[in-house]
Amino acid sequence: INKADFKFDPTASEIIVGTRKIEYKKNIYIMLNKPKGMVSSTDDPRESIVLELLDDYYRNFKPFPVGRLDKDTEGLLLITNDGQLAHRLTSPKHEVGKTYYAEVDGVILEEHREIFKKGIKLDDGYFTKPAELKIISSASISRLNLTIYEGKYHQVKRMFAALGMRVIYLKRIRMGPIFLDGDLLEGEYRELNTAEIKMLKKL
Repeated sequence: INKADFKFDPTASEIIVGTRKIEYKKNIYIMLNKPKGMVSSTDDPRESIVLELLDDYYRNFKPFPVGRLDKDTEGLLLITNDGQLAHRLTSPKHEVGKTYYAEVDGVILEEHREIFKKGIKLDDGYFTKPAELKIISSASISRLNLTIYEGKYHQVKRMFAALGMRVIYLKRIRMGPIFLDGDLLEGEYRELNTAEIKMLKKL
């Protein structure tokens, strides 16, 4: 192909480079294990952004993060250029669950499970939707999983702050039906497989 006005119909033709068939894609769906220190944005003049971790091939699709993870929060971040799906995943009315592994400075008690289940009043007066707390270990530094169904600013940290506790480590491990791939190191990513994409589109 050496003509600038060459037109290609991806539904009727195929491209082969060498012996490799190039598959046409309209949308991409990526799972990233976000490291600390990067912001979940498509552009920031002062900070490193998560899209910098992607190869040029994927960046050419003009993808964006689905929702946000705080700069100092690690873990599962979905990246796509499918705006319709991203809206479903982040719209409050769909109440897509997000699970976080957290370590907090303070002793977590069984009674806290009921407190989270009823919702917690944040510093601005907002009452959160019911959340699910699973205690992994309780000590001066407690370990737990927390599932929330909305995405207010710094929500997990503010929920624990309302109880007089400080989150010292936070990592998202699930969004909807998608769990963070345990084989992905910080900063690594992979495309979602067909089954994972189908699960997301059923939401």
